[in-house]
Amino acid sequence: MTEQTSFKRSLGLLDATMIVAGSMIGSGIFIVSSDIVQNVGSAGWLIAVWVITAFMTISAAVSYGELSSMYPKAGGQYVYLKEAYNPLMGFLYGWSFFAVIQTATIAAVGVAFARYTAYLVPQFSETNIIADLGFVKISAAQILAIGTIVILTYTNTRGVKEGKFIQTLFTSVKLVSLFGLIFLGFLLVKDSFWGANWQDAWTSVSVKDTDGKITDPHVWRSIGGAALVGAIATSMVGSIFSSDAWNNVTFIAGEVKNPQRNIGLSLFLGTLVVSIIYISANLMYLYVMPIQSIAFPAGNRVAVAASDAIFGAAGSTVIAVMIMISTFGCNNGLILAGSRVYYTMANDGLFFKQAGKLNKNAVPQWALWAQAVVASLLCLSGGYNELLTMISFVVVIFYILTIIGIFILRKKRPDFERPYKAFGYPVLPIIYILLGATFCIFLARFETKYTMWGLAIVLAGVPLYYVAISQKKTQP
Repeated sequence: MTEQTSFKRSLGLLDATMIVAGSMIGSGIFIVSSDIVQNVGSAGWLIAVWVITAFMTISAAVSYGELSSMYPKAGGQYVYLKEAYNPLMGFLYGWSFFAVIQTATIAAVGVAFARYTAYLVPQFSETNIIADLGFVKISAAQILAIGTIVILTYTNTRGVKEGKFIQTLFTSVKLVSLFGLIFLGFLLVKDSFWGANWQDAWTSVSVKDTDGKITDPHVWRSIGGAALVGAIATSMVGSIFSSDAWNNVTFIAGEVKNPQRNIGLSLFLGTLVVSIIYISANLMYLYVMPIQSIAFPAGNRVAVAASDAIFGAAGSTVIAVMIMISTFGCNNGLILAGSRVYYTMANDGLFFKQAGKLNKNAVPQWALWAQAVVASLLCLSGGYNELLTMISFVVVIFYILTIIGIFILRKKRPDFERPYKAFGYPVLPIIYILLGATFCIFLARFETKYTMWGLAIVLAGVPLYYVAISQKKTQP
């Protein structure tokens, strides 16, 4: 097979923005608001969680614009951490990215696609067990999830243009669909719950006990102080996961035209549009359903319950199709972008050598398939909620470290060319660091088991780094 030696710059501003928005919007916005309301129990705090998440996301994105303009090449956050700190820090991110951050996200999104396909084709249900191996049961939903990962991986091995086409098409459809759902929710619903939901909007209550378990869906307890902050932090696992992956566009900087301008601008535009959609969707939920129904919707799917209120019996089908489109497009962006991190690590001698080669279509084919294998194995794990808690904790830690890296690089390399500078520096980056640290501290306190597992995965990269370094030294 003929190999290419460099990426082709074939993605414009629209393509880059679609990768930002498309990678962010998966299934979360259709699901996680019910869990948020179970934790904080009021309209005001539900919207506050999404507003805080939006602020953090946009602040981080515009801060990353400076880093992307300094290092407009494949690898993104891995490169930023390596340059700001040292190769070990970059490797710990890349290792975590491969072990859980990107691959587990791909798995979770793939399973979400399968779950909603089962609304239309019941044979793909998670209860339809295809094989029982004793230590693991394999369902039709998991097989379908793996199948979509394989299809999208194969498509992306054919070149960035194929991946770009899928991304632009599916992201455009889901943006239009979401705006349409929000608009029709305010327009068509006859009985509004808006006034009732906002009557006591800032009295926070929770239906969960101190262990995070729901004992009775009808028994709510008032919370405040540290308990409220903890409930907000726990709630933000869902909202941060739903808003994550915006940084995927930085991984493919080597394929973006005029990356010094277009990466930063696409980060801002993409995160802004998605944040507006997410907050608007939750305002729509509050308009069409009482707060109790948002917390405990039929089938535990808040968007399905909202759609039923808007469209009647056809509501479940409408949402199922929307989520299928959304998750399929989301996974395409994740799969396309993630492999570029492993490519860059391999060229630094810190990953499998084959991952650092491009095929005849100028894409890292081996890295794409390696990512697909790990994501497919994680599809079989079944512990998706636990994975999401670990992902959110680890992701925010690395976001904080990367944004601190802006301050480090301004002192370390003051004369380095910066076509774009972080908006609101130093105020916005500092606010993000404080909010992110608060989130991590309270999440570690209230979800200790899973956050410690996440931290253990990161630290497991330390010995792996020194193994990679020793092997690199022995290579001719």
